[in-house]
This record gives sequence, structure tokens and C-alpha cells, in this order.
Amino acid sequence: MSLRYDGQVAIVTGAGNGLGRSHALALAERGAKVVINDLGGARDGSGASSDAAKEVVRLIEEQGGEAIAHGANVAKFDEVEDMVKQAMDKWGRVDILVNNAGILRDKSFTKMTLDDFRLVLDVHLMGSVNCTKAVWDIMKAQEYGRIVMTSSSSGLYGNFGQSNYGAAKMGMVGLMNVLALEGASHNIKVNTLAPAAATRLTNTVPGRDEDLDNPDPERAPGLVTPAVLFMSRDDAPTGKIIQAGNGRFSYAAMFSNEPLVHGTDASLERLIEEQESLTDMSAAKEGWSRRRPTS
Repeated sequence: MSLRYDGQVAIVTGAGNGLGRSHALALAERGAKVVINDLGGARDGSGASSDAAKEVVRLIEEQGGEAIAHGANVAKFDEVEDMVKQAMDKWGRVDILVNNAGILRDKSFTKMTLDDFRLVLDVHLMGSVNCTKAVWDIMKAQEYGRIVMTSSSSGLYGNFGQSNYGAAKMGMVGLMNVLALEGASHNIKVNTLAPAAATRLTNTVPGRDEDLDNPDPERAPGLVTPAVLFMSRDDAPTGKIIQAGNGRFSYAAMFSNEPLVHGTDASLERLIEEQESLTDMSAAKEGWSRRRPTS
């Protein structure tokens, strides 16, 4: 028996193209009612058009599903509030939020303007904050919610020319870590996707020029979407990072080793002397070691 989302309402941001489109279509195929959010701008965030979102709604309705389009700019909280209000007015609840919307303005840090840095943070990080804030109390009241953030290997591991994007994407992980704790008592699960697929955004990365009309089947967004469905289900985990791409799935996490306990004898010289132990991760464990000095 296949897993379904009948009776549930999902909001997917940036759902007009690429990954968001794939996530939205898959949720609808499995019975969810879906808000297709897309500003319809270019890859750098300029411009706006509702055509892509309306096309996804049409595809869902053709298959007998229910969907509405909304062109909220996720960086503007009042527009996000209106989107959530329309979902509530139509369907009375919001069960799933997939924070997927994003833009790119790649340049080396030397050449990047602060405006470009701030804009990317506003869309990716604050856009996710805005959408999550707009549904948070609804999910608390109904004692149910599934939220998926979208990070990136650029945030987890770094990528040249993407300091703004990497900072925003790693910020998603910090946001998830806290909200997974705060949502636990209200059955709100918060997880993070780190995807890899051929999309409009990846084609802006230097060295990438993929034919999106005839994409490499191993780079298809649909090979990422199962991870979103996994994190959106009733018995989803919480506080986890799932890497997905090319039909491959893995788990990423923060690890720490046992601390060097110097106590009141701490000094630069002693730290240098023991630096190999400081950076030795051979026995590291997931999470933060809180061991206190015993003397």
C-alpha cells in the first residue's frame, strides 16, 4: 500500500519549476491539496509572473487533484500571511510546509555587493522564517505539522562564489535545530533537505550548463522528491538533514568529539600542544558534547 496524504494541505514555495514543482506534483498525486507558491521571477529574483504556478495547478487539476496558485514573495511577510489565509479559507488547515523558494546571485566575496548578499538571505532564510512563522501557530493549534527546509551542499560544505547562498542555507540548519525542539510537544516535525538536481538555479553555477529541455535522467528533480515525502509523512523523524540527488539518499549531521578538559589551567600553549587531540574525530558522536570538567 502506497503512502498517501489524503485530507492534508501542503504549501510548497517556489513550486512553479524544478524541485518545488516536483514536490508539489508528488504530494498532489498522493492526495494532498496543494498551494503552489511561485513569484515567477528570474533566477536572480528579478521580475514576476504567475504562469508557471498556474500551469502546475492545471496539471494537478487534470489528474483530479486540488490546488491553488499564489504569487507571494516569501521575503514579504504580509504576502505570505495572505497566502496562508487563502489556504485556511479554502481548506481550513495547513499540514505540510515545504520551504523551497530561492534565488542565486553568485560572485566571489570580494566582488559581491552587500545588497546581493542581503537579498539572497532575505529570500532563502527569511523567506523560510516568514512562511514557517505564518503556519506555526496553526500547526500548534491543530497539534500537527510537517516542515521541510531546503539547505544545500554549499551551506553544509561550502562552494566557491556562494558565500551569500551558503550562509543562508546553513542558517536553515540552525533554524531547524531550534524549531525541532520547540515543535516536539505539538507534534510538529521539522527537517531539512540538501538536494542535488538539474534546475534553473544550478545552471547559474560556473561550469554548469545543463539542457533542461532534455535533462540527464539521473539529475531529475523527481529523484530528490522521495526525501521530501519521507520527511512529510505522519511518522517522520525530526531535526534531521537528508541529502538527496541522483537517486541517492544519505544522512548528514553535526558531530563533536570529547572535549579537552583544561579547566582553570587553559592556555594557548597547552591548546597548541594538544591540537591533534583537539581535531581528532575518530571517536566523535552526533551532537554537542556537554561534558563538564571534573576538577
